[in-house]
Amino acid sequence: MSDDSFRSVEIERTGLASYTARNARGGAIPMGTGQDDSFTPVELLLAALGGCTAVDVDHITSRRAEPSHFSVAVTGEKVRDETGGNRMRNLRVEFTVTFPEGPDGDRAREALPRSLRQSHDRLCTVSRTVQLGTPVEIVDATAPVD
Repeated sequence: MSDDSFRSVEIERTGLASYTARNARGGAIPMGTGQDDSFTPVELLLAALGGCTAVDVDHITSRRAEPSHFSVAVTGEKVRDETGGNRMRNLRVEFTVTFPEGPDGDRAREALPRSLRQSHDRLCTVSRTVQLGTPVEIVDATAPVD
């Protein structure tokens, strides 16, 4: 893994069922179990799915015209599957984006469907990782190494 490909966050317990996720740049997001206004881990997953594509789409379309409205709704169902484990299904990332009238807005509207496809098929690391089903390794770093 090279330095430019490595990504990380650290999560620190701040209280019972309360945590703060921090990135190397100093950003912090409180999370927990939903007992307060902090995000749950599932909500963060949904935000990452929508946010990743939003960044791609915004970058591509706003070169043509600044959007008049740009919102993303991300939904899914948390279910217990046939193995007895929890997971999400029916994930949906729905964009509502409008551009001003005129030639620049027309170019942005024309680029929108293509940018959505590009993000999903090639650019968005988050949705591609979920779609491809990348394995996750869970490690107890406090355990002695044999």
